[in-house]
Amino acid sequence: MSEQSSDAMSPAPLWGELRYSHELLRLLSDRELRSPRRRADAQPAFLIPGLMAGDASLTVLRAWLERRGHRVSSSGMRANVDCAERGVMRLQAQLQAFASECGEPVVLIGQSRGGALARVLAVRNPEVVSTVVMLGSPVRDSLAVAPSVLQTVRWLARLGDLGLPGVFSSACKDGACCAAFREDLTAPLADGVQGIAVHSRSDGIVDWRACLDPHAQHVEVDSSHCGMSVHPAVYRVLDGLLDLPQAA
Repeated sequence: MSEQSSDAMSPAPLWGELRYSHELLRLLSDRELRSPRRRADAQPAFLIPGLMAGDASLTVLRAWLERRGHRVSSSGMRANVDCAERGVMRLQAQLQAFASECGEPVVLIGQSRGGALARVLAVRNPEVVSTVVMLGSPVRDSLAVAPSVLQTVRWLARLGDLGLPGVFSSACKDGACCAAFREDLTAPLADGVQGIAVHSRSDGIVDWRACLDPHAQHVEVDSSHCGMSVHPAVYRVLDGLLDLPQAA
């Protein structure tokens, strides 16, 4: 399936992102989700934050996974703004080391841009990945975002153009530096690697249609974009998914 143009897409109203605090409160007040049953056979999990966010943005999710019994590794990112290809290469080394340490395949969970990075990691490293979960990740069109967010992306790219270290540049969109990344972002997942694309029609940051990965199972929730990492419905999806037996 070809990538759709961002001009034909638009997210829901941005004010919907104000739901984050309410979504977090609902999660914290849900006794069953707040105190999940510990699983002795819980798979290791690797978390990747969204654009401009760092590992701290996934603190609640990490703590919940650890309470379920998962060994969890974070990306080491303070802010996810690096060139996509450079970011994946660094994350790949971390993933391989983590999987080797755990002695079993890993579940990748990425939010927004982090889900796109996770997907490419899964394509390139199928032997160490069992599942990739993409939370509001615009894998079909990375620029199908709210105008204010797109303006911020362009501003960051300008800083990269000027040589600021660790920041993507304008060339990352169509240039050679990220050509392999763009190809792998749309490539089929290997047999045995499960893909889950979580999207919300009321996402105020990313157009939900850009999240419909043709090679993954689609799961719809009614969530803000930023709130997907703390939304009770997402945790219920993860709770059921992580209890499924791994593919042989």
